[in-house]
Amino acid sequence: MSEYYKANRTRNIYDPKSGEAFKLSRSRIENFMHCPRCFYLDRRLGVGQPPGFPFNLNSAVDKLLKKEFDIHRAKKIAHPLMKAYGLSAVPFQHKMLDEWRENFKGVQFHHKPTNLIITGAVDDLWQDENGEIIVVDYKATSKDAKVSLDADWQDGYKRQMEIYQWLLRKNGLDVSDTGYFVYCNGKTDKEAFDAKLEFDIDLLPYTGDDSWLEDTLLEIKKCLDGKIPEPNKDCDFCNYRKAVSVVEKDLQKKSNTLF
Repeated sequence: MSEYYKANRTRNIYDPKSGEAFKLSRSRIENFMHCPRCFYLDRRLGVGQPPGFPFNLNSAVDKLLKKEFDIHRAKKIAHPLMKAYGLSAVPFQHKMLDEWRENFKGVQFHHKPTNLIITGAVDDLWQDENGEIIVVDYKATSKDAKVSLDADWQDGYKRQMEIYQWLLRKNGLDVSDTGYFVYCNGKTDKEAFDAKLEFDIDLLPYTGDDSWLEDTLLEIKKCLDGKIPEPNKDCDFCNYRKAVSVVEKDLQKKSNTLF
């Protein structure tokens, strides 16, 4: 079995009979948005989807960006990228920032109507000239075209930003509706590699709207307390399981016929 996948998980499983608050990460909310059935199998029954292989290069870019912005945070000065885009802001200093960035901790808020503890690990926070906090998320890719936020699959990026904005507001911060994606695009038009990968870096603004989240959390709670949802016709995992089931049943019928 892969070291990245543990079947029949026994931890972090929702028990509708328990009165304890249940922790739910930003990524699990995104899973629910894609497929309530797969979400239920994971959080209620302990059978999660196989994870994607870790993108170590993306993680390296993330780590280096944090180090770079932290240098300017310590000096309380703007980063050149902010100046290049005419943004009057500086990296935000807060005693909880290291924890808010940490996976499996992050920013947390206990949502009393559902008894769910919502969590999300931010990449960075800036503060504008009006004192508002700006949520910043780092992204890395390599493509010939100019980076943008126009693809349908990037709706998940936008929801990610909105959940972070919601969490920080619930923690008492004055958060700007406008967040930014620091998007690093690896160049492939160089004559030689020379053991260096260079990036174009764009700062993409996004105006968030977290009003969808409250109703979604109520839907998640209802899902967790109920029966397993029907398969989702738009879910690749549901369609794969269905296809395998049909083939296995057909093979079983043929086997019974032969013997």
